Amino acid sequence: MALIIIPAKEEKDLIEVYSLRYKVYCHEWGFEKPGNHMDGLVKDEGDEHALHFAVKDDSHKTVGAVTLIVDSSGKLPIEQHCELEIKQDDIPREGLSEISRLAIHRNYRRRGEDKYIYGPDEERRSIGSFDFQYSYPASKNYYRRADDKFKHKQNSRRPQDSAVDRRKRHEVILSLYKVIYQESKRRKITHWYAVMTKGIATLLGRFGIEFKVIGDPVDYHGIRTPYLGEIAKIEQSMSDADPDLYKEFVKGI
Repeated sequence: MALIIIPAKEEKDLIEVYSLRYKVYCHEWGFEKPGNHMDGLVKDEGDEHALHFAVKDDSHKTVGAVTLIVDSSGKLPIEQHCELEIKQDDIPREGLSEISRLAIHRNYRRRGEDKYIYGPDEERRSIGSFDFQYSYPASKNYYRRADDKFKHKQNSRRPQDSAVDRRKRHEVILSLYKVIYQESKRRKITHWYAVMTKGIATLLGRFGIEFKVIGDPVDYHGIRTPYLGEIAKIEQSMSDADPDLYKEFVKGI
């Protein structure tokens, strides 16, 4: 089944992106309350300063989406919700963007992939559902997870899987990151922020798309960890880890 990736600029396409977010974040995983989105759409303040990309199937239905927030004149969402352990002045502001709101329709997610994208069972609920140990004042709403019983499982991989098999299984995710990469190169973006599960960072790392942790986990659309990716380093690690995939990423730039 052929998939196409488009910039979601038209109102119809944007509505489909926001609707997919609602299905995934509110109904499937319960990261957010449906009552806070009575129109059935999940929108963010950063959306008006962002580029939106959608994956469509043969019937032109939106089955995947991601957002790239490119206007960094003010604080990016990660800077508002996370306590970052980096020197932010060392990152050129004009070359900085944030990857946000990855959403994939359940029909295009394999069962094992869910734990990568949306976290293990203990990460799929609001923070109030868990007993957390935290070392920061409650007023900061900043938490540290006590343990991750899936930390060994989600790093496991079936040894017989080839690089082609892995790419095929995660086609939607890789397609979205490819379009983000190509758009970033055109805009001379050099660094990406992202707030994501440890699982998705591990998955991306297997293809050479390596991010580094820059803070402790927070409750932000589920339990998420802040990351930083330097595109020049990602290009090198991807060309080493999966040269064929890297060729696909740079083709046409």
